[in-house]
Amino acid sequence: MDQALNNIPDLLRELNEIGIALSAEKDHDRLLELILVKAMDITNSDGGTLYVCTNEKSLKFEILHNRSLAVHKGGTSGEEILLPPISLYDDEGNTNNKMVAAYAVNSEQTVNIEDAYINEDFDFSGTRNFDKKMGYRSTSFLTVPMTNHEHDIIGVLQLINTIDKNTNKIISFSALDQQLIESLASQAAVTISNKTLINAQKNLFDSFIQLIATAIDEKSPYTAKHCRRVPAITDMLADATNKIDRGPLKDFSMNDNEMYELNVAAWLHDCGKITTPEYVVDKSTKLETIFDRINLVDIRFEVLKRDAVITALKAIVKENKDCDDIDKELENNSALKNRLKELDDERIEIEKYNIGGESLLDNDLKRIKELSENVYENSVGESVHLLNDNEVENLQVARGTLNRKEREIINNHVSMTIKMLESLPYPKHLKNVPEFAGCHHEKMDGTGYPNKLKGNQMSIPARMIAIADIFEALTAGDRPYKKGMSLSRALKILGRMKLENHIDPDLFDVFIDKKIYLIYAKEHLNKDQIDEINFQDIPGYNPLN
Repeated sequence: MDQALNNIPDLLRELNEIGIALSAEKDHDRLLELILVKAMDITNSDGGTLYVCTNEKSLKFEILHNRSLAVHKGGTSGEEILLPPISLYDDEGNTNNKMVAAYAVNSEQTVNIEDAYINEDFDFSGTRNFDKKMGYRSTSFLTVPMTNHEHDIIGVLQLINTIDKNTNKIISFSALDQQLIESLASQAAVTISNKTLINAQKNLFDSFIQLIATAIDEKSPYTAKHCRRVPAITDMLADATNKIDRGPLKDFSMNDNEMYELNVAAWLHDCGKITTPEYVVDKSTKLETIFDRINLVDIRFEVLKRDAVITALKAIVKENKDCDDIDKELENNSALKNRLKELDDERIEIEKYNIGGESLLDNDLKRIKELSENVYENSVGESVHLLNDNEVENLQVARGTLNRKEREIINNHVSMTIKMLESLPYPKHLKNVPEFAGCHHEKMDGTGYPNKLKGNQMSIPARMIAIADIFEALTAGDRPYKKGMSLSRALKILGRMKLENHIDPDLFDVFIDKKIYLIYAKEHLNKDQIDEINFQDIPGYNPLN
């Protein structure tokens, strides 16, 4: 007894060190393993079991250890425990007081048993069967409910066969053993509850982020899944860059918190689009606003054709008032037929210009202006040009479908993203989210937006999101103005952007070298987009050395 008292300072110090270790451990399985192993160490126990309470009002075997039998199941072992859960209640709803672990939970009391083989209070038949099979004798038991700071029992810590260090014989658990393990169980329960709460808050935060991203994607059928795909590409690029052992980025590394921070930023990179009008995001043709104004242009062409027919009719009446077959006369009117065909051809031209393409030449711009000069008479007798100034401006958009003002509205989504994200009270490990997310349209040469940052003003993670955003946009098959590109064409465009100093050149080389484009394509792109890649055809690509 005196020796035990003399060891108390050492035991208390060890208990304190265990508490610190428990608080530092983040992995759930390792945490539970640490609790059981340290409890066995303190009491010099040969065996131990850790149970967790389930929502089904039962105790699940989480970890099972036995040192002399070299048994280790559950926890970090990777070996599943096949024993069925222990029910806390019977079929009639009465408390299960025959199983010692269940009794410890139901009574909220520690159970200290000197010898299970002579104990008549609990059912140890399962233990005896195990012993018979393994050639073992489970004698002393210490079963402690794990109660947290809210007085909820979250599990049970059970130790078996404490060994006397001097005689190496099985002895009963002392009162000091019981006090120490009860203290450890309480610390462990609070730690587990805190970790569970933190994980629950993280899951809620992650779900909320994905909810926002889904809302943005659902806002437009043409950007569906964009906010989901960009994080997928970003994570792949970050993981590859983290593991690379050659090239300019071989010394770059990110820890788990930094990887998570980048993932959050990638999910939220377009959150500012929640303020962007749908008619701009969804603009599938150059003349589209709330509706596609090409339909109005079609009606105007019909008016022009009507005017042409009326003019021809007036000429017929003027020349031959007694004409009996007007339809035949019009059918044989070559000037009218030529004019109607000319109008149909011009309508087809405007419909072609209304589709967003890669680029317009100067001759195209001049032709649009010429077509707009057609004049028709409106309902009040006024002479009106076929196309108004706004329609001409939209049709003359060189690339895509957005005019200058609409492009500014779209570009403003990044400023809104930054403004929204900077307003949030981040914990320390997420403080870079606004910077990572807000740079996805910046360029290495400083010609991007909204802040015209240059490469050295942006972090490497921010540049990763920029590449992911561009690649997803190039290959996406759900845009209103284009089809999804093939891999070879998308990589050529990315390569040219590298040479033009628009994207990070080193990250681009990692993206190609580690075939991130192909890994992503196999999961997210149509099979007809996955074509053969000739690395010599990719501009600017330098294999990593």
